[in-house]
Amino acid sequence: MDVRFPQIADQLLLIERELRVQGWWSDVSPSAEALASVEPFAVDTLDFEQWLQWIFLPRMKAILEQDLPLPNASGIQEMAEMVFAARNVQGKDRQLQVLLKEFDQLISDAS
Repeated sequence: MDVRFPQIADQLLLIERELRVQGWWSDVSPSAEALASVEPFAVDTLDFEQWLQWIFLPRMKAILEQDLPLPNASGIQEMAEMVFAARNVQGKDRQLQVLLKEFDQLISDAS
């Protein structure tokens, strides 16, 4: 098991918590077609927060649970920055961006 797994698991929980705090968590799953997007971050079918909840978090949890190799790099915070800048959400996204940056750093800190 990669030594970063416990820290990454904690980070994923913090990201989920922040999505809930901001009211960006949904109990209703997007359609199967929306989830099947092949575009990066499913930009053609999902909002960024939906992508985090329904694709990113489940995939990362599966990696941890199945002891699979972690990605070599992550640029999720950069994507978040672009998305939120375009939306003008007035700082609601600040903590989420901090958490995503910390996630990116954990991924890039190969042991």
